[in-house]
Amino acid sequence: MTARILIIEDEALVAMELRFVLEDLGHEVIATAADARTARSIVAENDIDLALVDIHLSDGPTGIDLGRELGQQKGVTVLFMTANPGMVREGVAGTIGVLSKPTDERAVQTAVDYALRRRAGRPVEYAPPELQLFG
Repeated sequence: MTARILIIEDEALVAMELRFVLEDLGHEVIATAADARTARSIVAENDIDLALVDIHLSDGPTGIDLGRELGQQKGVTVLFMTANPGMVREGVAGTIGVLSKPTDERAVQTAVDYALRRRAGRPVEYAPPELQLFG
C-alpha cells in the first residue's frame, strides 16, 4: 500500500533518515517541513495520506495543534513522533497515536503500516507495541 507522506520534523538528519526509510518501503514522501506554516502550505497544495508530526518544531511546540488541525480539518492521518510523548499522553483529537523517538526502522515501518491500514478501513489485528494509541 503506497502512501503520500508528509514529514513534519525540524531536525534535518531525522527528517532525512525518515525519508529514506519511507521511500525504501515504497511510499512517496511529498515533502518535509520544519515548521507549522510550511506544513500547512504543503497540505494546502497536495493530497497527503499520512503526516508524521514532531511536537517541537522550529517555530516552537506547535506540532500538537498542527496535528489536531490536519487530522480533524484536512482528513490527514496523523502519527506523532516525539522524544516527549508525555506531552500527548491524554491523546489529541483527530490523531492516531505517538511513536517515541529515538526509534528504529522496524518501528516506523510497523506504525506507518498500522496507520495506513486504519485509514483504508482494512482489518488491523493489533497495534505495534512501540505505538501508543490515543483513546
